Amino acid sequence: MKMKVNGLDYHVELRNEGQSPSIVFLHGFTGSTQTWRKIADKLPDYKIVLVDLLGHGKTAIPEDASRYVMELQVRDLNSLFMELGLKEFILVGYSMGGRTALAYSAAYPERLQALVLESASPGLKTAEEQLERQQRDSELALKILANGMPSFVEKWENIPLFDSQKKLPKEIKEEIKKERLSQQPLGLANSLIGMGTGSQPSYWNQLRGIRVPVLLITGSLDLKFQGIADEMKTAFWQAEHQIVDAGHAIHVEKPAEFATIVDEYLRLNIQGGKS
Repeated sequence: MKMKVNGLDYHVELRNEGQSPSIVFLHGFTGSTQTWRKIADKLPDYKIVLVDLLGHGKTAIPEDASRYVMELQVRDLNSLFMELGLKEFILVGYSMGGRTALAYSAAYPERLQALVLESASPGLKTAEEQLERQQRDSELALKILANGMPSFVEKWENIPLFDSQKKLPKEIKEEIKKERLSQQPLGLANSLIGMGTGSQPSYWNQLRGIRVPVLLITGSLDLKFQGIADEMKTAFWQAEHQIVDAGHAIHVEKPAEFATIVDEYLRLNIQGGKS
């Protein structure tokens, strides 16, 4: 369904509306609500909220990249959650969606019951790293606009981060490719420029203030994000790090295992959770 918040249309999907607690899922770059549907099917005891982030899926694609800055994306999400009547909930984010979930948690910690971060990062620590990443993301954004989606997707699916996805069954690979190709060049380009890893604030110093249980999930083949998760674990008030035999996108490569890990963690760690 479409919901208008702060002047923009957001695409939202709801499942199991009579259930509680609620879990909100945020997808990664080039993703959409579609990426979470298999996970949602495996969590029938929870109310499920799937959201297309700015510039992705069926959500609005503002022309001005400054509308995509992380602070405004997080404000939109909070308005959306209030419209949906979500007083408190569990927030799950993958990659870019994990960065967004962390930004939301830093701004509105009182709204969360728990936080699940899959292959996520709080951002870059130094101004030098941020500037270098901004330049790389700007170059990529220009290439997406100049060359279109098929050219970009062909390169994107062949970056080392997604090597393990090449071993997936053909129909799964085709689903992933179709989801990526369904995006619009302007939406992806503006997302990179406005809320890319280099453009967003660093949230490393705010992790301690997130006083809810945090589950960090990374793939055994994704050493970079394993290391980031290990470092985050020591900074959070209460965190657990689970490593799955997969690459960057565990929920895509091992959906049943991912759903089980999330469900079992929530049953153990959320007051009023399922028993």
